Amino acid sequence: MSGQTIELPNYSYVSSPTNGNQDTTSRRSSSTSSSNTPTSTTNTNTNTNAAKLSQPKQLSGIFGASSNLVNSIVGAGIIGIPYALREAGLIAGLLLLVLVSYLTDKSLRVIVGLASFHPKLRNKDVRTFEDLASFPFGSLGSHFILLNMFIMAYGAMLAYLLIIKDTIPSILGLHDRLPRTLIMIATSFTIMLPLSMQRDMASLSITSLFSVLADVILVGFITIYSPMSETIAENGGIGQVIEKDGVNPTLFIGLGILSTAMACQHSAFIVSGSLENKTMKRWAQVTGFSIGVSAVLCMILGVTGYLGFLEETQGDVLNNFDHDSTIANVARFLLAVTMFFTFPMESFVARHVLVQLIHGGDMDGRDDPSHTGGEEEEAGGFGIFNIRLNRRQSWSLGIYCMALVPALFVDDLGPVLSITGSLGGGCIAYMGPG
Repeated sequence: MSGQTIELPNYSYVSSPTNGNQDTTSRRSSSTSSSNTPTSTTNTNTNTNAAKLSQPKQLSGIFGASSNLVNSIVGAGIIGIPYALREAGLIAGLLLLVLVSYLTDKSLRVIVGLASFHPKLRNKDVRTFEDLASFPFGSLGSHFILLNMFIMAYGAMLAYLLIIKDTIPSILGLHDRLPRTLIMIATSFTIMLPLSMQRDMASLSITSLFSVLADVILVGFITIYSPMSETIAENGGIGQVIEKDGVNPTLFIGLGILSTAMACQHSAFIVSGSLENKTMKRWAQVTGFSIGVSAVLCMILGVTGYLGFLEETQGDVLNNFDHDSTIANVARFLLAVTMFFTFPMESFVARHVLVQLIHGGDMDGRDDPSHTGGEEEEAGGFGIFNIRLNRRQSWSLGIYCMALVPALFVDDLGPVLSITGSLGGGCIAYMGPG
């Protein structure tokens, strides 16, 4: 099959297997002929959108893509895992975590495998989750996916800002509402927003690596300093704890939080699209490593955090520690680092949804009258204070403001994680791939 050329409306794709497990695909421009006219309305729309969709200019290897995916998974959700076990019960929560992890890994392989490697779809230029959903369900399926992608991304961004409002002021010894809010605005504007304005997911590989390392150290801190022994002894031993809190009637609240923590289907195509030389084998390596690392981190932090405080466990488990504790402040700093570097990934997803809905996927502003046709040029957007922002930067700023406004007034992280997971997480992680 080497050298087989498949003609499509705007491009031709040349498939040339490099070995038994890998296919490399190169794209070159070609003219459209009448014989290439699609006979399906859905396929026509998909190919048109694919032609307009802005593609990444920078790619990453397996390690970089895995770092981004782990960072997308553990994010704000990991700090809420102890609260999830409190709601679901220790045994039920752990079983749900294993189940959610398995389903997440399976669904990531299914949706990307179908879009990129299935014999009937691999030549249809399916580049996004919503494009994949449009084949069986048309525009209804596409908009269902986009809506839930935005709910997941927006809820996560709000949660990250709330965690920043909790952590950085606590480290500085500030507990009044005004200074907490001002610190959240200042730090998010100077760190989160510039990173969110990056164009390609591969640009975040290094910051994602630092975020994951901070998560690992954070889990270690909570494991070491959580008062598990004292709490378990005060409650009659581990047997009594399991008997009392093994399975709770509020387990579906816990499931919502776990779904938020592990759900990453909304960023699957952005991450896989950044993978250099993407093949099913390489993508399976990315998902297997990422889900495995994330599940282990969540399980360790969840068990140690919950057993340390049991029914007093809060949505942000670090709030259970003494505000003046040096150890707790170190953990809060590590969590803040993770939030700073994870927020941009969710912003990428939210930006993708809005650009897809409003501009047909054209993030570079090629349809703007000011665009001169340059390969690296970006146009569109608006000016503010004599600074001209292109379309990518404008939407990044707008999305940041949309998340910032409710974060000024909301304080409780638990309901944000639960609602986001129950609505967006359940739909994007289970119903969409199914």
